[in-house]
Amino acid sequence: MDRPTHEVADVIERFGAELLRQGGVTPARRRVMRAVAACRTASLGGHVEACDSCDYRRIAYNSCRNRHCPKCQGSRQAQWLEGRARDLLPVEYFHVVFTVPEEVAAIALQNKRVMYGILFAASAATLRTIAADPRHLGAEIGFVSVLHTWSQTLQHHPHVHCVVPGGGLAPDGSWVACRPGFFLPVRVLGAMFRGQFVTMLRAAYERGELEFQGNLSRLRRRASFASLLDRLRETSWVVYSKPPFGGPVQVLKYLARYTHRVAIGNRRILAVDGSGVTFRWRDRAAGDRPRTMQLPGVEFLRRFLLHVLPRGFQRLRHYGLLGNRMRESKLAMCRLLLGAEMPAPVDTVAPFEVADGRCPECQVGRLVRQPWSAMRTPEVADSS
Repeated sequence: MDRPTHEVADVIERFGAELLRQGGVTPARRRVMRAVAACRTASLGGHVEACDSCDYRRIAYNSCRNRHCPKCQGSRQAQWLEGRARDLLPVEYFHVVFTVPEEVAAIALQNKRVMYGILFAASAATLRTIAADPRHLGAEIGFVSVLHTWSQTLQHHPHVHCVVPGGGLAPDGSWVACRPGFFLPVRVLGAMFRGQFVTMLRAAYERGELEFQGNLSRLRRRASFASLLDRLRETSWVVYSKPPFGGPVQVLKYLARYTHRVAIGNRRILAVDGSGVTFRWRDRAAGDRPRTMQLPGVEFLRRFLLHVLPRGFQRLRHYGLLGNRMRESKLAMCRLLLGAEMPAPVDTVAPFEVADGRCPECQVGRLVRQPWSAMRTPEVADSS
């Protein structure tokens, strides 16, 4: 796969200094800028990969391994997917998305750790509570939740994607399947999610865990915050429940796209020049119609850095049957009830990696890692 022509690193190199001069860039965002700019460059060192059958050699610079870097997610994604392939069951899988109103998103931008945590907790409690209700499914379910905080145009838009098997374990130990093509009613999910979130939001306020700056400073007053809660209770909260996937392989392909995604991939960037940054985006309101947008370079970086997560915050979580503590035993019980075997390993080669280490030039030899000193050309010596 060819490397992208333009990268976020190019935008940082060209416009990063101006952004820093304008001020307001937190230390965490500065660290992300430094990491992304240095990723896979000589500044981080590297090694040489040489074919053991022909003269092919290439430099492999070290990656920054920052979770916000567009170039560092491929190998992490591959490793994670190898583990998730073992968790798949031979049932329908559903995609459920929980979003929040704009007023909540504004609070979340100033209180990321608390609010994103509530988003995870409220969406998980909603799915598990309604699924356990005998009027709907009457079973314990398991699912993967992934936090995304961006829209296609890089605006702040926090939401959680959940991938859920279409069934679960009943209290008597039997398997209960969803109706074909139908998971849980979205109106019930939306109402329950709203109630769960507002209750948790109020509790966080009472514990003094929320900060309100700038145009949100009015919410420091208890009466103003109570008024906000009243408005949220009267608002319809949107939950999407998308049609089922075609099968386990399609589930893995979907997870590969979503689990380790960053705010924007390098391949969406079309141009970086004196006019700013031009990139592709999909217009959801127009049926995912492809469009292009140009932003000033500093504004592009400002939007990109909106999505830097708090240190140590986990944006990918497992619940219920897929919770780490009882995952193996409960999944084994599900497979027994479904008459299924352990899924076969799935090939998950990361982007820019050569499958099985074969030389891309002669297709016969294998690439062997060597130290920098193995390269004798002046060009490589200078880059080290």
